[in-house]
Amino acid sequence: MATKEEISMTGFAIVAYAGDAKTALLKGLDLARKGQFDEARKSVAASTDSINEAHNEQTKLLSKEAGGTDMDVTFIMVHGQDTLMTTMMLKDEVTYFIDEYERIDRIEKQLGIKNEVK
Repeated sequence: MATKEEISMTGFAIVAYAGDAKTALLKGLDLARKGQFDEARKSVAASTDSINEAHNEQTKLLSKEAGGTDMDVTFIMVHGQDTLMTTMMLKDEVTYFIDEYERIDRIEKQLGIKNEVK
């Protein structure tokens, strides 16, 4: 049986990695608003590493459960799963918005409009 402490510690790790990813994603979105598209995409790429680390933590427990180990669900683990899921959705949205900011930037340049975002 996996202990509640082990499951909670995994939940904490997932929250930490997902939080790092969320920070990188929001930074990428801010960079895109400022027209720094290459840097924005690098920030999104960095978020992928953190999301993968969260998945690795999650997979450790999933493997144990699949192997027959009893698991007690903890609130921290549920929070970790929720945080990871919403961060993954945020990644899709941020990627979309970076593309849209870049498209708008190209259109504004074609029209001779200068958009300054601080």
